[in-house]
Amino acid sequence: MTTIRQDDLIQSVADAFQFISYYHPKDYIDALGAAYEREESPAAKDAMAQILTNSRMCAEGHRPICQDTGIAVVFLKVGMDVRWEGDLSLTEMINEGVRRAYTNPDNVLRASVLADPAGKRQNTRDNTPAVIHVEIVPGDTLDVICAAKGGGSENKTKMVMLNPSDSLVDWVLKTVPTMGAGWCPPGILGLGIGGTPEKAMLLAKQSLMEPIDIQELQARGPSNRAEELRLELYEKVNALGIGAQGLGGLTTVLDVKVLDYPTHAASLPVAMIPNCAATRHAHFVLDGSGPASLTPPSLADWPDVGWKPSAEAKRVDLATVTREEVASWKPGDRLLLNGNLLTGRDAAHKKIQDLLSSGQGLPEGVDFNNRFIYYVGPVDPVRDEVVGPAGPTTATRMDKFTGMMLEETGLIGMVGKAERGPVAIEAIKKAGAVYLMAVGGAAYLVAKAIRASRMVAFEELGMEAIREFDVVDMPVTVAVDSRGESVHQAGPAEWQARIGKIPVATA
Repeated sequence: MTTIRQDDLIQSVADAFQFISYYHPKDYIDALGAAYEREESPAAKDAMAQILTNSRMCAEGHRPICQDTGIAVVFLKVGMDVRWEGDLSLTEMINEGVRRAYTNPDNVLRASVLADPAGKRQNTRDNTPAVIHVEIVPGDTLDVICAAKGGGSENKTKMVMLNPSDSLVDWVLKTVPTMGAGWCPPGILGLGIGGTPEKAMLLAKQSLMEPIDIQELQARGPSNRAEELRLELYEKVNALGIGAQGLGGLTTVLDVKVLDYPTHAASLPVAMIPNCAATRHAHFVLDGSGPASLTPPSLADWPDVGWKPSAEAKRVDLATVTREEVASWKPGDRLLLNGNLLTGRDAAHKKIQDLLSSGQGLPEGVDFNNRFIYYVGPVDPVRDEVVGPAGPTTATRMDKFTGMMLEETGLIGMVGKAERGPVAIEAIKKAGAVYLMAVGGAAYLVAKAIRASRMVAFEELGMEAIREFDVVDMPVTVAVDSRGESVHQAGPAEWQARIGKIPVATA
């Protein structure tokens, strides 16, 4: 019989979520470093260089890899011979550990969890409650996996009830391109197959907790159908040419994970969940001897990659930029932004829409005329920072507001991550505006370009408030130009054709 002290579990959970906020798993760094060396697409290689550079900076500075520090997911295997010392429930212990991690003054993590999800959507301020999965197993230890799952990748989750005779591979190859780049590839695809719909989803999420080992599997060969699927999908998904950040390239996934479970004769449930460039999870076991000890990776584990702006990058003065200058930019052009830009994301856009439709106008100090907006929800600053990690959020969520913003506020440009949909692209083309892409998964690197930050409006929205950033050489890429040409459409099509294993669909 093992006794687990309440304080040991709380401390271990708190330490784990802090640990994974700034340390990538070594297997991810190894796999991304190898993909970087293989990559032939200049745009994708540049994006991976930013992610690798950002990762090392975060390991050195103990600051979050991504501004979206995730929703806390905890998997527990509780030994049947474990007893507890403490007065909190297991759920309360986990949530207290999460609370301490996310409010740690030395490395404040962004609180992204909202209560009343279909109503007021109020931030809980400490990222609780966690999503907890518990399994009772033989033994006298407590096995714990802590994962921080970002919204960009979670939002790309797919689930389908196939007919037993349907091709799972065909469904994956048809579905992955519809996920866009909001999940920040290159990452990992997790598939859950079988059981019931909710079991398939849980299997898919659990599979993402396993180490990257596709190269070892390729070397030894498959021993079952699940491993055969992993190898087939790894090759074919990468042959889609989506590439890092959706820019087109050789590597879209670093691994494909598959877990399966027996299912009903009439059913074939399949769930697919991606893990992004901010792959974050840690595994520890408590045996009653005290809190877990997590071993930091060595800085020597990171490849010798140091991102620097391209010599071809154009410096842009945001104070003097004109629509004529914007019109000269082409998809794929690399820019370095200098000057002031406003921030805002989902909640701010909704408030702006409501204010304009009611005739009240924008709040005092909010002027988008001839300016750029950055879709971001930054981490709070610590010590001498002006802002915490501040990478881009998925721009696609703002598509439905884009026409309104361009037509009614005088906005000429937007900065975010991932592709824009047809509604937004048409609005950009009509307005002669532009959409610029920053690299998702390079939040700390981007934050170093922000030299000042001030609150402008909607302070009550927390990380979703409107701020003004003063930036120096903030790296971005022209993703949709003023003529409506999108690099996220052209890039993957070009690289799918270059790879030549999957025919490119024609209109």
